[in-house]
Amino acid sequence: MKTWGNFKNVPKSFTNMTKEESTLIDTLAFLHATRIKMHISQMELSKKTGLTQPQIARLENLDVQPTFSTLNRYAAGLGFNIQISIVPA
Repeated sequence: MKTWGNFKNVPKSFTNMTKEESTLIDTLAFLHATRIKMHISQMELSKKTGLTQPQIARLENLDVQPTFSTLNRYAAGLGFNIQISIVPA
C-alpha cells in the first residue's frame, strides 16, 4: 500500500501543493497513524474530542481543510497539543 511518504518527496508529484498544504497533510497523516497505533476508533476519538465521527473521517480522508482549532481538538483527543512557532525565514 502506498502512503503519503511515497509521494511527497517525488519531484513534480504535487506541483501545485504549497509548503503549508504539505505540512498540514504531514500533520494529519501523523495523527491518523497515531490513532490507529493507539487502537482508538473514530467513534472513541469522537467522544473524546466532541467532533462527530463523520468529521473525523473527512479529516483523515483529506476531504476538508481543518481550522487550527479543529486540528488541535483532534490532536488533544490523542494526548497531543499542536503548537505554532515563528522562526526566521
